[in-house]
Amino acid sequence: MNGLIGKKLGMTSIFDADGKRVACTVVQAGPCVVTQVKTEANDGYNAVQIAFGDKKEKKVTSAAKGHFAKANTTAKSEVIEFRDYDASIELGTVLDVSLFEEGEFVDVIGTSKGKGFQGVVRRHGFAGVGESTHGQHNRMRAPGSIGACSFPARVFKGTRMAGRMGGGRVKAQNLSILKIDAERNLLVIKGSIPGHNGATVVIEK
Repeated sequence: MNGLIGKKLGMTSIFDADGKRVACTVVQAGPCVVTQVKTEANDGYNAVQIAFGDKKEKKVTSAAKGHFAKANTTAKSEVIEFRDYDASIELGTVLDVSLFEEGEFVDVIGTSKGKGFQGVVRRHGFAGVGESTHGQHNRMRAPGSIGACSFPARVFKGTRMAGRMGGGRVKAQNLSILKIDAERNLLVIKGSIPGHNGATVVIEK
């Protein structure tokens, strides 16, 4: 396996060997259960499906209950697939943080916090006018010109303008694992990762 499903618990900081304070994020990675092993013969491609997080039985359909029962596990809330995996893995296998090592670099995928409708200064980093003199009235955070007049007589697609910000799939790459707590399935990852506290994330090697 090259990854796990986890839950972001929050941020903290630790001190490294040089005495420097390092910001980090604590993630509960697993335990995850292998709920399906897909093969090219049966499914058209090779992949392994893993599940994480308990779900109330009354919120699970009968078909889903049967699917999880094949792996001898309870209903789970999050299910994803990995194409890159060990061919010897079997249905019902439980995966935990032993998959990772301290000092290893990982990628973390999550859904960023939604920030609502934002202007160009916050959304795209525009500098604004910078001065309020010389007749610049209430233009300090305005986008400025967005197109020409008679030609091309339209606004080009992709022009950076105000709009909804955040709430999208984000991958934070090359984050090092500072510590591993095997008893509680915790990973201490250097830096920040996308999502709010309690959000589901995917940790990839």
